[in-house]
Amino acid sequence: MGLDVGSKTVGVAVSDPLGFTAQGLEIIAIDEANEEFGFERLAALVKEYKVEKFVVGLPKNMNNTSGPRVEASRAYGEKIKKLFELPVDYQDERLTTVQAERMLVEQADVSRGKRKKVIDKLAAQLILQNYLDRLF
Repeated sequence: MGLDVGSKTVGVAVSDPLGFTAQGLEIIAIDEANEEFGFERLAALVKEYKVEKFVVGLPKNMNNTSGPRVEASRAYGEKIKKLFELPVDYQDERLTTVQAERMLVEQADVSRGKRKKVIDKLAAQLILQNYLDRLF
């Protein structure tokens, strides 16, 4: 399961059973400031899709340094690792949101309002697909 963790949403994607392709699933609303992380919905998805591992995107800076969002993503990863007792890997997600935005504009001609509703899900899909591609 691929996760694009933000302060207000978590984009979720899963792979096919063989681990070749990633599909975006949904966006879970969270409130990081109030420590509401969407774990109930995540638990339902973990069970439904028989998740064996999480891949959390790391939004590193372009110069490969880590900022506050990287630390927040790692903290989220540690929380789900303990909660679900499943392994967590991390995938550099630099430019995935930009790539997702470009795909929606160029290929789907999606309006700005609609893009906001799907961008995190598509970013999670790209994070997971990049991870899967690295494995094969």
